[in-house]
Amino acid sequence: MEGHIVAKFGGSSVANAEQISKVTDIVKSNPNRKYIVVSAPGKDKTDREKITDHLFNIATGGTHFRDMKKNINPEESFTAVVGKFKRLIDDLGIEGNDIIADLSDDLKKNLPDPKKTDFYASRGEHYNAKVIARHFAKQGIPSELVLPEEKGFLVTDNFSNARVIPATYKNFAKLADSDKVSVIPGYYGVTESGDIAVFSRGGSDLTGGEVAYAVNASLYENWTDTDGVFQVDPRIIPDCEVIPRLTYKEIRLLSSKGFNIFHFDAMINCKKRHIPINIRNTNNPSAPGTMIVSERIPEETVVGIARRDDIAYLYIEKDGAGETLGFVSNLLRIMKEFGIETYHYPTDKDDISVIFNQSDLKGFEDDLKDSIFKELQPEKIELNYNITFLSPVGIGMKDCPGVIAAASAALKEKNINIEIIDQGPAQFSFHFGVQNYQADIALQALYQALCKK
Repeated sequence: MEGHIVAKFGGSSVANAEQISKVTDIVKSNPNRKYIVVSAPGKDKTDREKITDHLFNIATGGTHFRDMKKNINPEESFTAVVGKFKRLIDDLGIEGNDIIADLSDDLKKNLPDPKKTDFYASRGEHYNAKVIARHFAKQGIPSELVLPEEKGFLVTDNFSNARVIPATYKNFAKLADSDKVSVIPGYYGVTESGDIAVFSRGGSDLTGGEVAYAVNASLYENWTDTDGVFQVDPRIIPDCEVIPRLTYKEIRLLSSKGFNIFHFDAMINCKKRHIPINIRNTNNPSAPGTMIVSERIPEETVVGIARRDDIAYLYIEKDGAGETLGFVSNLLRIMKEFGIETYHYPTDKDDISVIFNQSDLKGFEDDLKDSIFKELQPEKIELNYNITFLSPVGIGMKDCPGVIAAASAALKEKNINIEIIDQGPAQFSFHFGVQNYQADIALQALYQALCKK
């Protein structure tokens, strides 16, 4: 008998009554979908901003939108949040006066920071789960509301970046005894002292993955608004295809290089128990989507090409740098002190490049150079900006000679210079740095050479 399925529905999937009705049909279509994790209602054509952003704005007294250069005060955000839930309740035709009253009270609670911010931020998922559970019941789906604070979804007190505590798995394993559909709000948990703490943004994915691990699900479905993971950005190459199957390793490489698919931590425990993840489209449920698995037979050399724009790299030249004990570690320490997150470190005997987001550098370029000159005394130091990294990924690459040669030839045909090149040690990926202004043409050239069937 097929095991139980955890299905997580993102903000776009639960943005309004029409979308929630689609979710209801999806849940009804497979009785094995027993655990439904929901996000806060997403933004639709009636909304100026996302509900979670409004909640942050209320919690911070308006600084959240001010920092985004948007003129929306906390009172306007309060009206937007309450109005959104009123529309959902009215359009779904469910009883919800108590939900609106409780929501309004919650958004007036006086809590100390950072507890206040996390509590307010969690209310989108909390109340959307209540709305959806009532709608399921009205539609004849036997269901129960499973709130983290009532069922022991325990997390650390790292507010805004909480982590699940192992006791959660034992608590949530008990859900397997229920014959009802569990409706679970994503994104937040409760600390051992009883405070609400949220994960980083996108954390509803993480809730889904942790629930799948706890109940030892046969499948974790991640429902969104696309047909799956595409080979490349379909906005640039419209005829690209959905990748049918990926390994955890491949999705990790793609997501770390610009594929904003879902929260990486959601995969960690699923990988431990070999729980496959299926990325599906709520608006096109007949599409099979992309399946993420532990192992697969590589039927192609390159499955996809990730892209990361606005990259910079620091180039340092110093005689004997590669033979000087601690040179690289000291350089990375200096960059860490400036708050710069680094990605790759292509090295040679007397030089090294360090790659990072150029936005991390704004405002203290000269200070960084001065610190490096003072401590490491290089002969030469350069900062290079406006680079795009294009990263072909595929486990079939390891046993296929000439992939990098074919990619280089494709760029040469378009007269595109490779500014920097690096290959992953597992040989499942490599990375070309090109000028930003040539990135679209370079991506198209690599797609034609490596992915196009």
